[in-house]
Amino acid sequence: MRNKKVVLVGAGLCGTLLAIRLGQRGYEVSLHEKRPDMRKEEVDAGRSINLALSSRGLKALKKAGLDDLIRQECIPMRGRMIHPVEGEAWFSPYSGREDDYINSVSRWGLNVALLNKADEMDNVRVHFNSHCQYVDLKGAKATFRNSQTTEIWEDKGDVVIGTDGAGSAVRRSMMSNTTDLLFNYSQHFLRHGYKELSIHPKDGGGFRIEKNALHIWPRGSFMIIALPNLDGSFTVTMFHPFGGEVGFDALTDEKKVRAFFETNFPTLIPHMPHYVEEYFENPVGTLGTIKCYPWQAYGKALIMGDAAHAIVPFYGQGMNASFEDVRVFDELMDAHGDDWENLFSHFQDARAENTNAIADLAIDNFHEMQDKVADPDFIKKRKLEMKLEQSFADYYSKYSLVTFKPEMPYAQAMDLGRKQDNLLLEMVQRNPLEEINLTKVMEEVKKLN
Repeated sequence: MRNKKVVLVGAGLCGTLLAIRLGQRGYEVSLHEKRPDMRKEEVDAGRSINLALSSRGLKALKKAGLDDLIRQECIPMRGRMIHPVEGEAWFSPYSGREDDYINSVSRWGLNVALLNKADEMDNVRVHFNSHCQYVDLKGAKATFRNSQTTEIWEDKGDVVIGTDGAGSAVRRSMMSNTTDLLFNYSQHFLRHGYKELSIHPKDGGGFRIEKNALHIWPRGSFMIIALPNLDGSFTVTMFHPFGGEVGFDALTDEKKVRAFFETNFPTLIPHMPHYVEEYFENPVGTLGTIKCYPWQAYGKALIMGDAAHAIVPFYGQGMNASFEDVRVFDELMDAHGDDWENLFSHFQDARAENTNAIADLAIDNFHEMQDKVADPDFIKKRKLEMKLEQSFADYYSKYSLVTFKPEMPYAQAMDLGRKQDNLLLEMVQRNPLEEINLTKVMEEVKKLN
């Protein structure tokens, strides 16, 4: 057993996976979570956006020997089911390769599975109701307040790592040392929020709509998506502007909400007759992007996951990027061990550019999912991408580069993917799809690398 202690702040997905991996390496881990033990408390309704687990996240889970366990909590989604206002829904595969798919997984179920694994480890201790007040960055000490007993106590380690989400207390302590650390921070909120609804299982069980798809009802400035759950239900999320004639701020009574849904989502209403009640019961959440640098202080403190790079959920990569943080950190430990200063510096240099890239891509995909998925030129480009992926094993669309090529850094995937998008869009705008020579397209694509 190593005689080294890591104080971890935040027992969400990223923090618990990191605690497990550090525990497997033999470190003593003290993991603090400000909330009660979620396994013993009722989950708050309306804030549990389903997650899309893909190759990057699975690769990190595999490193901890947890990928097979977590797959049991997943439902494969092989593409988007697009629901227009009128007419039949249609399916758009994520990839031209049959083995490429993402997985719908419950945030709660995944977090519980990770906490259960952490509990099995003698050198990992989890403290619930432990609210971080302040971090002594140079001393690797964190002060906590127990929200049940009001006790104030201090936990000291060799290092403190903050995996405590977008409102990170560890990051706030770094920001209080802005001049010393030259700490840069930006926060950008969309003018849209989200509200969670649901589709219940069929009477007697089963799914009311296609099980193995991410469903989208795109409507220009707003949209609804639905992801499947193991019990036959779907988690339905409205992504919607706050302002405007039909924004959240305007949908203030039952009559307005019913009129809005009857106009914009008539095919969805039969699957969720309880939507009005849920609309008024569940809160509206905000959607924002956080970027900052540096991620480490004095070789004694570090932030990762949403604490360092919170993003909007429209590429399905928030959790995957955080899990990839853990994998990259773990791999760098093979080279640097617990030479913390070198380890932390190499980690932030390896990750900051790439997490900034996926943050930008997530904003791009927000606009794509709202209105471009039904655009004729976009549809033709997607069909061309499918043909290329089916015909050439080495062709990956931008989405596939990000989602199904975990060995490719996000920044590289963004650069190549955008170039490919521009090239293919120009081709389908100039030529009928059936007249495009795929071999010649691939020759042009290869020149982009």
